[in-house]
Amino acid sequence: MLSDIPASTDDRVLIDSRTADDAGVYRWEGGPAIVQTVDFFTPIVDDPYIYGQIAAANAVSDIYAMGGRPLTALAIAAFPKDDLDPDTIRAIFRGGFDKLREAGVSLLGGHTVQDPEIKFGYAVTGAIDPARVLSNAGARPGDVLFLTKPLGTGIVGTAIKFDRVDASLAAEAVESMQTLNRAAAEALQALPAGAVHACTDVTGFGLIGHATEMARASGVTLAIDAGAVPTFSGVLAIAEQNRSGGMGSNQDHFAESVRVEPGVETARECLLYDPQTSGGLLIAAAAGSAAEVVERLSRAGVPVSAIGVAQTPLPRVHVLVKR
Repeated sequence: MLSDIPASTDDRVLIDSRTADDAGVYRWEGGPAIVQTVDFFTPIVDDPYIYGQIAAANAVSDIYAMGGRPLTALAIAAFPKDDLDPDTIRAIFRGGFDKLREAGVSLLGGHTVQDPEIKFGYAVTGAIDPARVLSNAGARPGDVLFLTKPLGTGIVGTAIKFDRVDASLAAEAVESMQTLNRAAAEALQALPAGAVHACTDVTGFGLIGHATEMARASGVTLAIDAGAVPTFSGVLAIAEQNRSGGMGSNQDHFAESVRVEPGVETARECLLYDPQTSGGLLIAAAAGSAAEVVERLSRAGVPVSAIGVAQTPLPRVHVLVKR
């Protein structure tokens, strides 16, 4: 575990693993900083091309969440030695390449190993203004919390595996996972400095997990209005019977610092712990800038929902889930 590794003493390292941020940031002498991340996962959909697209969108999202611009990528892949059609491998790589090209990212190469289970993703490098880094450690009491994509991709992915999902719901979730967070990130960068205090993308730890990391790093409690959190149409109805292993792990890991008010329905609580793939951005914005944040995002075609506020920390509570 990285927590067992001594922290860097290089003062050019601006962000590393200590704040559980989405990516690391390193300052070049006399120029912009670089921002780096890596992400890969097993297939969440059956179509290999779409799987490649989602893997690429998910990997570059970490760069967007930090306020950076992704520039280059290296592919990371694991494929079985036998019983996998070469056309399937080509489709995965092509899907990822096309999504990287949409993001303006150059694919420089990569590394492939043999493994019984398919895995695919990218290590991504980008550029970032050291003065405009969006860490998850800057949320302040009074900030308004925004989310830019609906929740439910983990539940839908589980349901797809067992053929327990409506085609329209599956299509909605897949489209969301294929969508880059580029427009949202560019809209946030166009805001005046100080309008956004913290940002992270919602991925494997689910909304509660990533909110917990933001709250812990910022020294606040995030109060989330469960009813205001956007979800895919119909996903609440299938949430309880399509719990992924990741959802249970998230509950085991984060629940002790979460307080859920009475009256929050079980299905909605499941969604808050649901691990997301290529999820949206969780944004903590200054209250005085909240209207401008909504305007900028909406003008960029990004759906955005106000889902709560940051408040003075409660003892041993990082996330408060309200009715």
